[in-house]
Amino acid sequence: METNKITIILAFVVLMIANISCSSFEKREGEGDGVLTGELMIFHAGSLAIPFKEISKKFESKYPGVNILMEAAGSVASARKITDLNRYCDIFASADYKVIDEMLIPEYTDFNMKFAGNEMAIVYTEKSKFANEITAQNWTEILLKEEVRYGRSNPDADPCGYRAVLVSKLADNFYNKQGFSDKILAKDNKYVRPKETDLLALLETGTLDYIFLYRSVAQQHKLKYLLLPDSINLKKFELKEYYSTVETKIRGKKKGDWITKTGAPMVYGITMHNDAKNKELALVFMDFVLSEGIIIIEKKGQTGLIPSTTDSFKNIPESLKKYAVPQFSEL
Repeated sequence: METNKITIILAFVVLMIANISCSSFEKREGEGDGVLTGELMIFHAGSLAIPFKEISKKFESKYPGVNILMEAAGSVASARKITDLNRYCDIFASADYKVIDEMLIPEYTDFNMKFAGNEMAIVYTEKSKFANEITAQNWTEILLKEEVRYGRSNPDADPCGYRAVLVSKLADNFYNKQGFSDKILAKDNKYVRPKETDLLALLETGTLDYIFLYRSVAQQHKLKYLLLPDSINLKKFELKEYYSTVETKIRGKKKGDWITKTGAPMVYGITMHNDAKNKELALVFMDFVLSEGIIIIEKKGQTGLIPSTTDSFKNIPESLKKYAVPQFSEL
């Protein structure tokens, strides 16, 4: 009898040890393995708010010890948080990759990765004036009507803002309506806002009838939108030479400086700040964005552009080089 008791006790102890070992193994091998911890600060374009929220939620689920903080703003305004206000961030994601090249390299980062595309659209609701009449052929006439109110974002703060200007200038030639861009850009300036997503409430409450906006944002908010011809929507890489026939200027790094923005296909860029406090965490998150995150971004209405060429390939961290292609000059 005593022997049986000892055998049972020993069996119980062995079982407990096995369970503990198994649990420890599962924790080491499971998704939320506890290795990555800490806080991550991300500045990103307003048009990335919804996809990045979902990406961050999924990342935090995988790594429970991580806390991701995000600030959405116009990409130019976000860059100025770093350059002018000395604000700290670990990762910067821009709706225009050139913002990183022109404002952050080389002082604040030394690499730039292209990862997504988009296109411009005219966005409206069923209550917008002439909603049942607007087409890709007559939108220029409708937006100029005195009773119609339209909005756009600030070109000095937001790529969507200067892209609205570029689309308007391309429309001059495409529709053979010289002077249209001057008229439309002089109209309704009281409705210019810091970033494109700031216009959504004005549209949904009926204050505005139409807004220049990215197609992806319109889809995410289930709004009506007018697809523009490829010759003016800044979507097609095959038309980059044609897009480049128009330009506009925005405020530069310093007072009195100006940056020339030339028409070009839309390309989003992402980078890590040189002074990132937790580089390991930042790199793992960027890897996540450029792999699983791209699937989410595409579901939210954008085009994935992985891998894409970059002229800073040699400076890209080794773990991320698989998502980029060097320019010919770097080979």
